[in-house]
Amino acid sequence: MIRAYKFLMRPTVRQEQALAEMLRDHCSLYNGALQERRDAWRHVSQTTVRYGMQSTQLKEIRAFDPERQGRWSFSSQQATLRRLDRAFAAFFRRVKSGDAPGYPRFRGVNWFDTVDFPKDGDGCWWNSTPHNPVTRVRFQGVGHVRVNQHRPVAGRIKTVSVKREGRKWFVVLTAEQDQPEPLPATGSVVGIDLGIANFLADSNGDFVPSPRHGRRAAAKLEAAQQALSRFPRRRAKDRTANHQRAVEKVAQLHGKVRRQRLDHAHKTAFGLVRAHDVIAHEGLKIRNMSKAPAPKPDPDQAGAFLPNGAAAKAGLNRSIADAGWGVFLTILYAKAESAGREMIAVDPRNTSRTCPECGHTAKENRPTQEKFHCVSCGHHAHADTVGAINVLRAGLVRRHANPA
Repeated sequence: MIRAYKFLMRPTVRQEQALAEMLRDHCSLYNGALQERRDAWRHVSQTTVRYGMQSTQLKEIRAFDPERQGRWSFSSQQATLRRLDRAFAAFFRRVKSGDAPGYPRFRGVNWFDTVDFPKDGDGCWWNSTPHNPVTRVRFQGVGHVRVNQHRPVAGRIKTVSVKREGRKWFVVLTAEQDQPEPLPATGSVVGIDLGIANFLADSNGDFVPSPRHGRRAAAKLEAAQQALSRFPRRRAKDRTANHQRAVEKVAQLHGKVRRQRLDHAHKTAFGLVRAHDVIAHEGLKIRNMSKAPAPKPDPDQAGAFLPNGAAAKAGLNRSIADAGWGVFLTILYAKAESAGREMIAVDPRNTSRTCPECGHTAKENRPTQEKFHCVSCGHHAHADTVGAINVLRAGLVRRHANPA
């Protein structure tokens, strides 16, 4: 299996400047390759430029510009061209499937934050000073950079990446490892129901409260965004010091909320994986759930629209995004696979409207967001707990119907 490790780097001032120049030059290479593809297709001949053709030009580009493009690893530049090729492959795939195409766009210097090295030892060397107690990683054109390695790396290093997040620099490793030993069996199965009022409710009647990190930081984010809005839009190189500080303040707050969500998701997923052998959950289509409602034209007045609940839906969408269901399920699946646990996704329709006692399904069974009261047998319970019980039952039926 492949596992990723992310460590904070502590470069010197000169090393930080060299890392920024490396990102700038790879961004320039990416944009130049994109421009070449656009111009070739817009030509009368409609020529298609592929990765192989652009990769063969790298030698000439490096020889023509030795002080910039010639400084960096040839393999990392090939990885940047592959990144563009993957963007075009995804674009054509979306066109064929009928989705919004999203043509690859040019990247600004501040929007190009990662450089990949496809192989350890080719332009980069992890643990380049093994006889020194301080871990370092060496990059071609940069030097030996200190790394805050807070945990050991197991397995064989496959790829190394440099990533910039605000003013911080990180190194991301992918290591190939043997399949880990599964956790001991507990004999427990559970169904979970994801929500907004409560982040998670399980079939045992337990709840995980919603942390609402985004809502807690909303006031500070609003103030930071208002301070930023007072500055006119400028390129990064033309910003004043106050403008740059306002930009960094907004990015810092968003980064903190993101880390808090990840921390909560990891801890919640770890608790579920450690306690249960089988975990059933709703197969939610989160992107469809957070779509804005379609406008309703007023038939009696041209150019006017009827109320469509957009304001209320916008608040619900913010709460869905703040809960971070997609991130949590991704982390939960990864931890379950590593621990040898089984995940089952079930159809979420009517899970909170079906009585777990008599099986009666009706909209009236759920009079409020939290209460469940069966109109047939009179069963009372929390609506999220009822949903989790029904999710577990549906998951077990599906598991026995399709045994592994």
